[in-house]
Amino acid sequence: MTLFIGSLAAGVAQASTTGIAERKDLTLALGNQLVEATLSACHAQDRKAVVAVVDRSGHLIALQRDDEIGPHNTLAAQRKAFTALSTKIATSELATRAQGDPSSANLNTIDELLLLGGGVPVLVDGQVIGALGVAGAGGSSIDEGCAHSAIKQLIQPSK
Repeated sequence: MTLFIGSLAAGVAQASTTGIAERKDLTLALGNQLVEATLSACHAQDRKAVVAVVDRSGHLIALQRDDEIGPHNTLAAQRKAFTALSTKIATSELATRAQGDPSSANLNTIDELLLLGGGVPVLVDGQVIGALGVAGAGGSSIDEGCAHSAIKQLIQPSK
């Protein structure tokens, strides 16, 4: 009987760890660094912006807005970040897909998604760990360029 209980206990211990996922997470410290690097990239082009960072669950972890940026840009930055996280692609690419694919066009009816460039997923070792959303810098390509610049500066590519 003791052998059976011992075997059963070992099996339970093994089974309990197989359902646990190991994931990398975007921390508050990294989120703040990404915000600063993104704003610096925009400032280098003499642009002001709002930057939002969401973690892998879509929760806002960092947000910063330059002076004199329209209030609508704050929500736009958050929605761009959420969209990039949710779809796992840059929002400019999603917008292009939606324009060219009628079956994707209805994505613009989902309130939380914003099909406008400026949202970029943050990937580490092939995993999306969060996303950046930038708005107000003077166009979606500039917004997205600032985000890409920050990610390139702070996130080491996978080997």
